[in-house]
Amino acid sequence: MSITSPGQRRRFLKKAATGAATAGALATPMIATAQTTSLRFQSTWPAKDIFHEYANDFAKKVNDMAGGHLKIEVLPSGAVVPAFQLLEAVNKGTLDGGHGVVAYHYGKNSALALWGSGPAYGMDPNMVLAWHYYGGGKALLEEIYKAINMDVVSYLYGPMPTQPLGWFKKPVARVEDMKGLKYRTVGLAVDIFTELGLAVNPLPGSEIVPALDRGLIDAAEFNNASSDRALGFQDVAKNCMLQSYHQSGEQFEILFNRGKYSALPQELKSIIDYAVQAASADMSWKAIDRNTKDYDELKKAGVKFYKTPDAILKAQLDAWDKVIAKKAKENPIFQKVLDSQRAFAEKAGRWQSDYMVDFKPAWNRYFGKAQTTKKA
Repeated sequence: MSITSPGQRRRFLKKAATGAATAGALATPMIATAQTTSLRFQSTWPAKDIFHEYANDFAKKVNDMAGGHLKIEVLPSGAVVPAFQLLEAVNKGTLDGGHGVVAYHYGKNSALALWGSGPAYGMDPNMVLAWHYYGGGKALLEEIYKAINMDVVSYLYGPMPTQPLGWFKKPVARVEDMKGLKYRTVGLAVDIFTELGLAVNPLPGSEIVPALDRGLIDAAEFNNASSDRALGFQDVAKNCMLQSYHQSGEQFEILFNRGKYSALPQELKSIIDYAVQAASADMSWKAIDRNTKDYDELKKAGVKFYKTPDAILKAQLDAWDKVIAKKAKENPIFQKVLDSQRAFAEKAGRWQSDYMVDFKPAWNRYFGKAQTTKKA
């Protein structure tokens, strides 16, 4: 086309500019302009506990990835409700979400404790998470929450290292040494130790050390070297028994009020999904670093660590078999969860045993003279 007059030239340039602006707008991605959604969470842990730090780590990952469109604030245990009332508070919307463990809801349905309590048919905590996400556990947990009218969205993450048998005034060598002791634990571990002849009190974390100090309980377990040190166990007891089956496969739970979660746009839900996965890996790495440091600090503070005798470990398994047989008769979904775990554990455990090398001989080759625990 030939442009002969000044008027034609002006009309042509105007059309060209309009077309360029339109093309530029189509080529540029749309930038979300939604306002920030703020969610108020509470953990079930004291502010000084590494578990509360894990809760904040998850929130930070979400906040950073959301680019200002979603902000999670995490309050410590008791800021709004007591630790054991977290699930109800999230369900009612008193809190938008929370960070804890499934075993804390044990009183509402005994099957909930199977996500943490007991030997899990020989699965380690990471394998329990594998069962949850790929072996049917997630659907079962949702079924239980629906049955108890808890309208929440649950994410499990963060495989915890094996928890110690606990802190004692004197080391225990036999099951008989434990009978009659007033002892703190939670979940189905309450039933295990009751079966073994202990008087059990399921105190929340912040109340354990004061109760030990005042003699209200004789012994207690909580979770790991970092948490135990932060809570001050070393100030009231000097003997810690390592290794136990009472909670050997536990993980954390992140809860959302379903209404608040459902109202989020899909891109923010996806950010939460991936933040959970990232936080799970980060937590397990941080736990190795921090737990080992605090383990050494506890030894410097005069704490003596003992391996729990095999006779006590066997007694725990015997007690567990009795507990689950009783609970399964009382609660059909309890049996349903057990069957699902067992089917997954059979194949996963076989694979792990066949494929994974025993790392202890290699460690002993280089560090074997540095004995870390004693026999009771």
